[in-house]
Amino acid sequence: MTALSAERVRGQIDALAVAGLDWQTFGRTAMETLHRAMPFAASCFASLDPSTHIVTANVKSGGLDDDHDVEWSFHEYEVEDVYDFHSLSRSEGGVITLHGSTDGDLLRSRRYEELFAPVWGFSDELRTTLRVDGVVWGALALFHGDGRSFTAAEQAFVASISEGLARGVRSGLIAAAVGADGRVRASGPAVLVIDAAGEVAQANLGAAERLADLGCTDLGAAQLPQIVRALVAAARRASVTPGATTPRARMRSTSGGWVVAHASPLVSRHGGTPDVVVTIDDARPPEIIPLVVASYGLTGRERDVVAQVLQGVDTTDIARALHLSAYTVQDHLKRVFAKVGVRSRRELIAQVFTDHYVPQMETGAGLAPSGWFAAS
Repeated sequence: MTALSAERVRGQIDALAVAGLDWQTFGRTAMETLHRAMPFAASCFASLDPSTHIVTANVKSGGLDDDHDVEWSFHEYEVEDVYDFHSLSRSEGGVITLHGSTDGDLLRSRRYEELFAPVWGFSDELRTTLRVDGVVWGALALFHGDGRSFTAAEQAFVASISEGLARGVRSGLIAAAVGADGRVRASGPAVLVIDAAGEVAQANLGAAERLADLGCTDLGAAQLPQIVRALVAAARRASVTPGATTPRARMRSTSGGWVVAHASPLVSRHGGTPDVVVTIDDARPPEIIPLVVASYGLTGRERDVVAQVLQGVDTTDIARALHLSAYTVQDHLKRVFAKVGVRSRRELIAQVFTDHYVPQMETGAGLAPSGWFAAS
């Protein structure tokens, strides 16, 4: 890897990040670009829920396949290992490797012993979380085989491009809504019961349609979306962890809408591995508005101002609440308008709410007693 090629790749990834690609297309293209400067056997480029740091979807390259996602989720969320994306996301970030985390004793990692080595023959893994403006939007895992391990130069290079990759994931979430015109949205929630073997034991009538909107072609365990597999594993770990919260995650569906998924373990009279109930439905505004606002790349203070604007607070009261001058508030608003691509408060509010209200309105759905849109 030469300094010239590394610099060129950084520039290409930064350009891709603002090209208006959905995050999956961005991820595939970025991995092809990265491979030109740095060899690796395989890669996994993933989106994460910024709040819970659960992997919601991924794109893979090289020798990786989708046939072992259940096992990967088991090792990532259900059992402890020397590292995982959740702990890396909660730290200051950076890059970790399997060799570095185990001091070269790879068998200290159960993930390596039971999955990486016997299934793919990987000899090292490099991981980094994709963070920008203090928010984690995705994660990257690269793999070496044939006894190779990642060098210090390779680790530094990946660290240097991680923010550009994060910008691509973040902007791709907005691009997903724009590129989804004409796709059919699911009309109701999905309720699934996943048994100890990872199979769908029961499902409601709306499950197939909802899962199809997440790219699932059937209800077989091998076809379940990554978000379901991850939540099931996390729920099983939560069942034996006192005080653990119900695992949840948000993501874009293929039709461009936001969905939220929850997983709850069931208590069995006979003990053993619990069944897990997974529910997937359209996300409500309180769950999505913070994510939409953050995806525009606003600073912390700009997000504070937007939060006030979305509540209908005028400039004078925003200044008082945030201990700013009215002129400073106006300066923040000007920068927000430029980043979001609007010209006024009214357009700003419309832009944020359009991201989840308009797709519902276009289906012709009425309102349910809850105050949210009913299934059409």
